[in-house]
Amino acid sequence: RTTSTLNFTKAAQQLHMTQPSVSQHIQALEKHFGVKLFLRVGRHLELSDCGLALVPLARDMVEQSIRLEETMISLKGEIYGHLQVGCSTTPGKYILPHLLTEFHNRHPRVKVTCKVTSQVDASRSLSEGRIHFALTSMPFNGASDVEYRKFFGDPICLLAPLDHPWAIAGEIEAEELLDEKFIMREDTSGTYVVVQDGLKQAGVPIEKLNTILTLGNSEAIALAVQEGLGLGFVSRIVETNLVQDRVAHIRIRGLDLRREIYIGRHIRKPATNAQAAFWEYLRSVENPDGSLFPYFVEMAEEAA
Repeated sequence: RTTSTLNFTKAAQQLHMTQPSVSQHIQALEKHFGVKLFLRVGRHLELSDCGLALVPLARDMVEQSIRLEETMISLKGEIYGHLQVGCSTTPGKYILPHLLTEFHNRHPRVKVTCKVTSQVDASRSLSEGRIHFALTSMPFNGASDVEYRKFFGDPICLLAPLDHPWAIAGEIEAEELLDEKFIMREDTSGTYVVVQDGLKQAGVPIEKLNTILTLGNSEAIALAVQEGLGLGFVSRIVETNLVQDRVAHIRIRGLDLRREIYIGRHIRKPATNAQAAFWEYLRSVENPDGSLFPYFVEMAEEAA
């Protein structure tokens, strides 16, 4: 399975072919159908109307070919296939490896490709059928082709340098946040949204915090806090795996910051045997409250 590209060289690399071979295949298709599939606009390629019409049909043919191969092999009594999973940074680095290791131990002939990306991209890719499963804290609204289930609750911690005055007290009032400097995630991240909503309930608009730096991942924030640059909000999993005992964990009185992580699957197309086995695996370890895998969080922390 490859990603879409409008570059013959990149396509050749994905397909493990030479660029001239890819060009010959395209020329053969254009000759067969008697149409142009690509238009050259300056130094760039664009799909023609005929090319745009062909792409979804070709994708369906590839999906059917993969399904055929996986089904016939699975009929021999062994689950076989290829899963495409998308996720945001924290689940992708600290939770998914443990989850997929357990699944692979049960079904060693299932190959898994994990794409770590933004939550928006993961949800969109799932809705469009480009991946089979996605872990995200922001389910894609109005996606009728996707089924989401709660995966686990991810506590968000306020971290401070060890020599910060709050490190001794360990607990503060929400209003005290206005007197400090912060390193924050971008406003589209799940962590930012959870902190924004929590502080709003406490009567402290997040816009009033003195944000001196915005960083694109929680690991960078945790390390910046360790170096004394400011305070920051990060996932407990990141804190435990990266800076535990090198930063102070500060409680905000009356405030419990937690983001819910969901796992979603694409349901418009019939599931392959590998996809069905993965979803059944999730169901086999489901908790009474409907959530999944709290012990994977514990495993990630114990591995730190």
